Amino acid sequence: MDMSAAQPATLAQWLSRIEALHPAEIELGLDRVRTVADQLQLIGGWQCPIVTLSGTNGKGSTQAYLSAMLAAQGYRVAAYSSPHLLRYNERIRLNDQPASDSLLCQAFSAIDQACQQTTISLTYFEYATLAGLWLSRYWQPDVMLLEVGLGGRLDAVNIIDADIAVITTVALDHQDWLGNDRETVGVEKAGILRSGRPVVYGEPDMPASVAAQIQALGCPLYHWGTDFGPQSIDNDWCWQGLGADRQPVTYPALPQPLLPFENASTAIQTIELLPLAVSDSSIRRGLEQARLAGRYQCVELEQRQLILDVAHNPHAAAHLVNRLPAVAGKTWCVLGMLQDKDCQATMACLVPAVDRWLFSDLDVARGCSAEQLKSLYLANSNDAPVVGSFEAPWQACQAAQQQSQPGDRILIVGSFFTVADVLARLEAETEEVS
Repeated sequence: MDMSAAQPATLAQWLSRIEALHPAEIELGLDRVRTVADQLQLIGGWQCPIVTLSGTNGKGSTQAYLSAMLAAQGYRVAAYSSPHLLRYNERIRLNDQPASDSLLCQAFSAIDQACQQTTISLTYFEYATLAGLWLSRYWQPDVMLLEVGLGGRLDAVNIIDADIAVITTVALDHQDWLGNDRETVGVEKAGILRSGRPVVYGEPDMPASVAAQIQALGCPLYHWGTDFGPQSIDNDWCWQGLGADRQPVTYPALPQPLLPFENASTAIQTIELLPLAVSDSSIRRGLEQARLAGRYQCVELEQRQLILDVAHNPHAAAHLVNRLPAVAGKTWCVLGMLQDKDCQATMACLVPAVDRWLFSDLDVARGCSAEQLKSLYLANSNDAPVVGSFEAPWQACQAAQQQSQPGDRILIVGSFFTVADVLARLEAETEEVS
């Protein structure tokens, strides 16, 4: 496509143009995006603290907690994440309110002009990252939260030097890009670290590659289970960790959060390291108010509980299963996945919780067919019967609803695309329940 073509007038037109501009969906590396960011004067000069979040799972939940706690204190919080579920605007938010179409169009126009001046072509994701930075500069927030899209070391977000680096978890995902073992993946995740600046690590088991990078850069480490974490879990829970001066800090009798518990603990430790005052009451309100679409999202539909979760790798699937409460009825699973995911291992993690399987096509370039998923399942396990194969997740969901009984539950899982298809159809007719 001719980069000098007339600029689009609507967000939809801009997104179509951006998708067509660059031949590769993913092209890791920072040189191109850094050059354009320099042209836009987006690299340095930030007047607010910046937190960059990397990790295989839990980045979105941790960011949601941070945003909710800081906003409860009255701060202006700019947040960038990817991918989106239903609307592109979800990727760039101020105090959890998505950017308007108009502002996104202004950002894309500025980026497009910078690309022409530098004769550089950017990917869809790189455009989104620069739009997040451009709008953050426009908003002048009190704090900026940047979520890595893929890996860390070569992700476009990493053109920005974070004041605090958060690594939530290290597990296998995107093996074609990041490697086939945790140590190799850890190198990529730890690429967001900066010399002498603190890192919050959000799980007990840290790869040696991450520890080595922390030591080499002299980063103050705050490690889940060693330096911070829950003290006890009953109806309430107590958090204990360290302040920036490494003195003990405790928050007693905290409310139970709706998003993953481990990520709440990681977020509180990150709050303690920011040069921003956040009260005990704001911590509590943030825990109660943090929400994230498609992460253990519960919807009541005709006396059945739908649980929508974007878990798309074994680590996330196992976490979901461990979180599920006992249910009197059966558990039906609508599963749609991408071909470049470890579908077999993910299904194996879901098996203990599932009584009936419904497999779905995903109508995207990397989508796995329902028949492929079914064959993988039947080749390795036949503990629970397969109800059928469907052309879309919503069709599978409808079949589960029609064949299930009141009191049963239906899991919608396996991909952002799986959850988004069902959410889009449910959005106008259901009410989310806590």
